[in-house]
Amino acid sequence: MPLLENTFVHHVHFWLNNKADKDKLIEGLNLLKSIAHIRDIHIGVPADTNRDVIDRSYDVSLLLLFDTPEAQAAYQTDVTHLIFVEQYVKPLQVKVVVSDSVNI
Repeated sequence: MPLLENTFVHHVHFWLNNKADKDKLIEGLNLLKSIAHIRDIHIGVPADTNRDVIDRSYDVSLLLLFDTPEAQAAYQTDVTHLIFVEQYVKPLQVKVVVSDSVNI
């Protein structure tokens, strides 16, 4: 099985103020696909899995893979990302949780 080596993982979970805004947030997340620093992107919603350890309380998730921590840092200051934060995240979300990880 191939391993995700040399990978910086950036996983974001969004909780919306209004559940009806899910499609609008997903529209904004799709704008991020144009950012060259991103190796791979997954935009998702909670899967229908029900075990005690699974948190399905979020509305939308974003999983980004980068080649290096520097690529992830460049993503953070990319104009498309900044527009996404201002026009979609700040007005729509009540909570955002980010988990970043690197290979050991």
